[in-house]
Amino acid sequence: MSNLIAAVVGTGFIGPVHVEGLRRAGVEVAGIAGSSPEKSSIAARQLGLPLAYPDLNAILADPRVDVVHITSPNHLHFEQTASVIEAGKHVICEKPLAMDSAESASLIRLAESNGVAAAVNYNIRYYPLSLESAERCRQGQTGELFHITGSYAQDWLFHPTDFNWRVLDDQGGELRAIADIGTHWLDLIQFISGQKVIAVCADLATVYPQRTMPLGPAETFTTPLGEERPTKTINVTTEDFGCVLLRFDSGAKGVLWVSQVDAGRKNCLQYEIAGSKQSLRWNSERPNELEIGHRDSANQILHRDPALLTDLANTAVSYPGGHNEGFGDSFKQLFKAFYSSIESGKFQDTPTYPTFYDGHRELLLCEAILKSHRMQRWIEPGATNQ
Repeated sequence: MSNLIAAVVGTGFIGPVHVEGLRRAGVEVAGIAGSSPEKSSIAARQLGLPLAYPDLNAILADPRVDVVHITSPNHLHFEQTASVIEAGKHVICEKPLAMDSAESASLIRLAESNGVAAAVNYNIRYYPLSLESAERCRQGQTGELFHITGSYAQDWLFHPTDFNWRVLDDQGGELRAIADIGTHWLDLIQFISGQKVIAVCADLATVYPQRTMPLGPAETFTTPLGEERPTKTINVTTEDFGCVLLRFDSGAKGVLWVSQVDAGRKNCLQYEIAGSKQSLRWNSERPNELEIGHRDSANQILHRDPALLTDLANTAVSYPGGHNEGFGDSFKQLFKAFYSSIESGKFQDTPTYPTFYDGHRELLLCEAILKSHRMQRWIEPGATNQ
């Protein structure tokens, strides 16, 4: 049980996931704040939380709250995160950290000057077999890195009548599929391989230049079937699909494609790491299996079993082999690592959890990807040491 107390900002899809993950990590959640006092009250009642904060300012004024989780829409992240830091509280922000790299760079400086712990919620690092892959790469078991390929595919925006605030560039940013899910893949692959992406060449596509927007709230991953709602047609410039060629600092090559209109793919991140000794393949819809590929012997399937995993992977395992762990567990494990680092006073060391530097790097990559698409050529992301 942690001695720290948390509060959550945001009552949409991901806010309640944070509340559940915090509770399972043994962290007390004081309350939640939505976009209105009414939404705060509804969420607090549904989640069984003691307090419905009317707004973020009420959280910041509560001396009991040590850590604030920002799970609001993208365009609010920078201002809200800056306010949390200036109030002297630790912070976990959902991705993207900000709307552009200038904002994220300023958040890095602000967090450092105020001496607070600051993380970005790239939770996929904390699937045990993601950590297993990272440790195998660090131990040299994969050998020299040849190439990394993979994808992140969903279908929740498959129809032109599917809508969410993320499709709007003023709320979600100029990139959507790349920024929303592609950055999870990019963060994960750089973490696992220990390599940085140093150049990108991108081609993006907006499948539906127009979508039907309901005149009312539309939550992530929810489509009311058969429900008649008043709507209007809007123009969309953010991408539904994108493919990106990658160059890593080791000289290895890579390919990433993302889609939010791939029928049948609900939430599927895949990667394949090809090395000179072996390859590693993983699929987030089968998160408890890691395929290890060989040239001169039979391939292996490594199951998430603590008796078979490296020490690093076992830090994110809570159950014996055969007792599957998944999406919600990855949040719990990230939160455990983050809160433990605060309580140990070692959060300024090099942690396994994603820091603001990682969030800033992802924004630099997004900006390079968008520029590459528009110019149709290779682009190097800007420097990360802001």
